[in-house]
Amino acid sequence: MSTDLAARTEELRKQLEYHLYRYHVLDDPEVSDAEYDRLYDELKAIEDEHPDLAAEDSPTRRVGAQPSEKFQKVEHLSPMGSLDKVTTDEALEKWAADVQKRLGTEEPVAFVSEPKIDGSAISLVYEDGIFTRGATRGDGLRGEDVTVNLRTIRSILPRMQLRDGESPPPILEVRGEVYMPLSGFQAFNERQAADGKRTAPNPRNAAAGSLRQLKSQITAERPLAVWIHGMGHHEGLPAESHWEAQGWLRERGFRTNPLAEWHESIDSVAEVCRIWETKRLELDYEIDGIVVKVDSFDQQQRLGALHGRPRWARAFKWAPMTAQTRLNKIHIRVGRTGALNPWAALEPVEVGGVTISNATLHNEEDINRKDIREGDEVIVQRAGDVIPQVVGPVLPRKKRTRKFRMPEKCPLCGVNIVKPDGEAMHRCPNPKCMSRGLETLIHWVGPAMDIEGVGEQLVRRLWKEGIVTSMPDLYRLTKEQLMELDGYGEISAGNAVAAIEASTEKPFHRVLLGLNIPQAGWVTARNLAQHMGSVDRLLEAAQEDIEEVEGIGPDRAEAIAEWFSDEGNRSLVAELRELGLRFETGEELKPVEGPLSGQTYVITGTLEAFTREEAAAALEAKGAKVGNSVSKKTAGLIVGEEPGSKLKKAQQAGVPVLAEKDLVKLLGGS
Repeated sequence: MSTDLAARTEELRKQLEYHLYRYHVLDDPEVSDAEYDRLYDELKAIEDEHPDLAAEDSPTRRVGAQPSEKFQKVEHLSPMGSLDKVTTDEALEKWAADVQKRLGTEEPVAFVSEPKIDGSAISLVYEDGIFTRGATRGDGLRGEDVTVNLRTIRSILPRMQLRDGESPPPILEVRGEVYMPLSGFQAFNERQAADGKRTAPNPRNAAAGSLRQLKSQITAERPLAVWIHGMGHHEGLPAESHWEAQGWLRERGFRTNPLAEWHESIDSVAEVCRIWETKRLELDYEIDGIVVKVDSFDQQQRLGALHGRPRWARAFKWAPMTAQTRLNKIHIRVGRTGALNPWAALEPVEVGGVTISNATLHNEEDINRKDIREGDEVIVQRAGDVIPQVVGPVLPRKKRTRKFRMPEKCPLCGVNIVKPDGEAMHRCPNPKCMSRGLETLIHWVGPAMDIEGVGEQLVRRLWKEGIVTSMPDLYRLTKEQLMELDGYGEISAGNAVAAIEASTEKPFHRVLLGLNIPQAGWVTARNLAQHMGSVDRLLEAAQEDIEEVEGIGPDRAEAIAEWFSDEGNRSLVAELRELGLRFETGEELKPVEGPLSGQTYVITGTLEAFTREEAAAALEAKGAKVGNSVSKKTAGLIVGEEPGSKLKKAQQAGVPVLAEKDLVKLLGGS
């Protein structure tokens, strides 16, 4: 075998490891997936033809090795102690005071905070810069050797990336957490349910189960990643503090969390713990708290440990965001467009510090894909202040359950339901269905007109009492009528009536959005208002006139024209106009100058923390334009759950596909 071939093999390994590092550690790839695959295939072909050139640390070994009959127990080079937890600022300050007392009241103490990843703790041993052994935490003294499985995780270094001329430490043991990103967890559970296999109650269990697969090929198929958060035993490392050591590891290719922070005081640490309790929802991985460590290695050593738990570190923990409970019944809610929306009535359970008793189920196809049944024990996930969702059932089932079937008739009006071709939702076609009126009112005061202090709960009470059954009724509501309801005094009733009156100044496109015109969402309503200028032109417009509006095709134009030609709808417009609502376009539709000016985004699917209207409004407030259709000029397609055909079109056109977390970044974190 030639020297040139051996040199090419080594060069390919270096290139592939470099590109893996750029992609999985820095999140900044330099080559396309196709180019990476070309290099990988070349290396694999050489190793297959010349086994003597194959190496244990080769990138080709990440696909998994032969099945293991069992995991051997291995001794950790130094104990992997678990952390005592605190859950309040007071407990955190008390711990810091104890640290200060043990070290001496005059001695300065600095701290490092970093997210507490809800994953599976691991130890990785590097000998002369090469990854040689990986193990689970186990009992802290001994763990299970899962080296073969860990090699399949692309964010784990097979060899350290040393500087030119630098000698690696003879022995280096690093500690980290293997986790499953949220973007992969739901898809993982859906595949498990579809295959009739046990689903995981949370990403942590999914990660731990993936690490203990006897067939490493299974581990290789799962979306796992790692954060390195510290060191165990090491020889020849010059660092004198945890912060300095993390920097040293990061410079040599280890994936350390960029959210770690250094603090001069415990008050600063407490502030970070408060901030991340809510901001954690922006991350693509679960954290259940913040780990706080004394920074100095000398101080850590002097503080020592008690029963294997270090005195120099604490875990500030929050309530978990997933839970397991029983799904008692699947109910149907008929929306303002006639869509039948299934929802789950749950045995009450605490999730993320909030007790919940119902959750969204999206549609029949989603229920069947996840194989969710009445009577199931289910995994519930809460993200933000939205209705929680059912991730999937807990398998295997231990009792008889009932498969869900969509009703043939509308549960409110009894009309036969329909399922239009190409749609995931079943619909009630009856425009007079009573739920349409209530849901339209809820939409009016919320996403459309955004009437402060007048929300869904109040609208439902007013509807139930027969006080408000239409939009015009809302604008005739008096303070005295509200004061008859429990909980409303003169001040609160007056504020609500004033907020309703103030909404008459909301712009024309918001009024159009609230009228429940078929196929007229935020973007269409805005384009209609901008193009037509007034409701008078809309009342007179033919289908051909409406087709001239940007983003409106023949089918949508026909539905809009029919709505404005209906006598009942024309009367509604006239009545609202008489009550003072705005039906002409003013200055409000002039483009806003901002950081996203000149960029066009399209939104598809259901978002978690935003309605589509809120997301569009937020983007426009930053200067962006929000479109209806995807083109090569589209800056990005923002995708929620149950995306439509726009996703495929974006992928074909090479348009960037953005998740909701990317939307949050575009908005500057707001």
